[in-house]
Amino acid sequence: MKVFDLFCGTGGFSKGMENSKQANFDVKLGIDVLPASVETFKLNHRAGIGICKDIRQLRRHEVEEITGVKRDQLDVLVGGPPCQGFSSIRPFRSSKEDDPRNSLFEEYASFVNYFRPKVFILENVVGLATHKGGTTLEKMQDCFKKIGYETDWKLLNAAHFGVPQKRERFVMIGVQKGGKILFPTPTHFYKGSTIGYRDKVRILAPREPDLFEEQILPDALSAMDAISDLPPISSGEIASEYSMPPQNQYQKDRRESSEILELHIATAHSNKMLEIIKHSGKNINCIPKHLITSGFSSCYSRLDADHPAVTITVNFVHPASNRCIHPVLDRALTPREGARLQSFDDTFQFFGTRTQITKQIGNAVPPLLGTAIGETVAEMF
Repeated sequence: MKVFDLFCGTGGFSKGMENSKQANFDVKLGIDVLPASVETFKLNHRAGIGICKDIRQLRRHEVEEITGVKRDQLDVLVGGPPCQGFSSIRPFRSSKEDDPRNSLFEEYASFVNYFRPKVFILENVVGLATHKGGTTLEKMQDCFKKIGYETDWKLLNAAHFGVPQKRERFVMIGVQKGGKILFPTPTHFYKGSTIGYRDKVRILAPREPDLFEEQILPDALSAMDAISDLPPISSGEIASEYSMPPQNQYQKDRRESSEILELHIATAHSNKMLEIIKHSGKNINCIPKHLITSGFSSCYSRLDADHPAVTITVNFVHPASNRCIHPVLDRALTPREGARLQSFDDTFQFFGTRTQITKQIGNAVPPLLGTAIGETVAEMF
């Protein structure tokens, strides 16, 4: 099944689809405006073409020529238009020409209209569901309806699909009129707090067992389930070899054929930051007031060892900006640990500086979530 990945970033979503053992996806194209991200996409999608360009400046017929994929030949189109693209959605104009005034969402819709994929998947932040009181989402669905697609959407928590992280995403699936829409079935159970949304039907979560009913699904993976096999390095240290075998199936799957350990590089914290980290706990209130002046509740906070990690951000190597301190060691997460919490295999190659790679990891869609959604799309076919 031929796949285009728009606003692809690292290509984590589409790589997860390709990783599926139950479906056969062939990622033909990745488009992003960030050069380092496109290089990462190309490193991990050797058969795909990576284009670094503002999508508003890329003509559809050029994409046809470059990829060899013609109108009506595309099976799946995936992508997450950046949030700023939703602020000024206009009624869709069925034009095949590129318009620099288009919002990024309109560009996504234009690709759908031009290539006519059998299925499209639009993922984004959960806030899209309530943006402008829900009117933005109504406009989007109306847009797709006008070009012949039926849509449905859900709010997903990655922890329910084998990702050791409580990362919540909005996922819309569209099919050509008359097709059926399916969403993945949760494979893990997480009972902690999750998305707050008035219509619970929109939240895709496993059913909670009754009082006397046995829980069938395994518990969601914890942060330590994901990273406990990695060498216990200290602030400023680097490890390039594994020091122990995998401790569970998740770690075994992530390591699989990896022979060298990459990106396990700990931030060199200042003495003051190390003192703050020693006091760190669930939130900023654990830090003595004389050590800090301000910060959000999640700043300078430590991940729970026995629960899925909170959402990994683009600054997960810096404790001053988010909750990213290692569950048991006195330092922030390394890029490798962040990648593990995002469900990237250790063999996945990242291009760029450490700072660029950290941002790529923090912005990515977890590959395992891509696998779960992709396999469900294959069922739809």
